Amino acid sequence: MKKTLLLLAISVTVLISCKNNKEEGTTTEDQITTEKPLSKADSIVNTAIEAHGGKLFETADFSFDFRGKKYRFKNDGSNYEYSAQGQKGDSLIMDVMTADKFERSINNKLQTLSKEDAAKYGESLNSVIYFATLPYKLQDASVHKKYIEETTIKGKKYDVIEVTFGQDGGGKDFDDQYQYWINKDSHKIDYLAYNYQVNEGGVRFRAAFNTRVIDGVTFQDYVNYEAPVKTALKDLPALYEQGKLKELSKILTENVVNKHK
Repeated sequence: MKKTLLLLAISVTVLISCKNNKEEGTTTEDQITTEKPLSKADSIVNTAIEAHGGKLFETADFSFDFRGKKYRFKNDGSNYEYSAQGQKGDSLIMDVMTADKFERSINNKLQTLSKEDAAKYGESLNSVIYFATLPYKLQDASVHKKYIEETTIKGKKYDVIEVTFGQDGGGKDFDDQYQYWINKDSHKIDYLAYNYQVNEGGVRFRAAFNTRVIDGVTFQDYVNYEAPVKTALKDLPALYEQGKLKELSKILTENVVNKHK
């Protein structure tokens, strides 16, 4: 009888322990932990990131010239420092942005900025670095990726990835929509397109050229085309092949220097 009561007590104790463990979120032998498999879009983008530089981006420190300004990005894992320096008349303007703050100095004097101006200047700086380091930032938590289709442009095969952004961490233009055409052979981004809503909206298509690898990191320039407002992004490659897009400008990332050297 005592033995029976002892076994019953042990059984009750084990049941209570298992229940408490599950309620507290701890793992027991009968609990199986599974990781969510990567989506097709995530897998393709991760392969593209590897093709463009992979883990080298995590500690990359490069400078480059773009439209009369000198830019620099210094990455340290999840930490970063972006900067831009340019001359405007007699004023030397220096912008510096980190994950925590944005600062502007004019002739080495720190400026007091409104919240709106700091956000505007910071967004401009971030945008330049974002495009210069594509597709590195496509792994950010705010990025939502979707596989669209496989297509052919000028005889080459591409995976088409749609990207949108969550409002939290997606910047002021979080509702913009992007598409990337990733070469199935090189795994690099040959084309990209986006639409935007501000200033009555617009549609852009970019074709990469002058692709070069500098100390393991890929940099590209782009021809920037305009399409009529509300043109579907999926229709842009056909319009591009037909010569129906208007060239607006060239996006040139010049004098790229690895600052680690």
